[in-house]
Amino acid sequence: MIRAVTIEREFGCGASEIASLVASRLGWSLWDERLTQEIARLTESTPQAVEQREGRSDPVVYRVFKDFLRGAFEGGLPPTNRLHLLDSRRIAAVSETAVQTAYSSGPSVIVGRGAQYFLRSRKDVFHVFLYAPRDAKIRRLISRGATENKAIQQIDTTDKSRAAYVRQYFGLKWPEPHLYHAMFNTEMGESCTAGMLVECLQQFNAQP
Repeated sequence: MIRAVTIEREFGCGASEIASLVASRLGWSLWDERLTQEIARLTESTPQAVEQREGRSDPVVYRVFKDFLRGAFEGGLPPTNRLHLLDSRRIAAVSETAVQTAYSSGPSVIVGRGAQYFLRSRKDVFHVFLYAPRDAKIRRLISRGATENKAIQQIDTTDKSRAAYVRQYFGLKWPEPHLYHAMFNTEMGESCTAGMLVECLQQFNAQP
């Protein structure tokens, strides 16, 4: 019996809304923003700081500055006052703990944060990937208030950054099709996609 669904996604395809619909229809907990909050708690940071860094490799200048701070100051601080520098590597390191917390909390829909990888050996987890054509994703962002130039820039760069992050910190290609049970084109609409996902999950559960 499936007790969790992980949803990985392309940026701009409506995954958060679809995940919310799926969680509501199943009566399960939704771990999306809640997962960001858990990572923030584990890193002694804020959800806003985590959102700025997760899914992005640290720029070279930032890494050099971080190493300089640690080398110049941290060694001279007492243990209780160590610098808590938030970077992509630290977020990646605690993401598995956060995902396992979500999984252990009960029936859940878990969005992103490497959940499909961290829970890949669990037989009671159903893994889904959501995608959409580039034009559909751009139109969707514009319909939610983004300018056309901003929407194009975000669509053309965010997933490239995500792929680089996954390659650097997990040693994987992104997306990795063999990790998923199903892949859905969300251009059909959020409600339709959520309905098909739930139906697919129910069919999967019905197998001997």
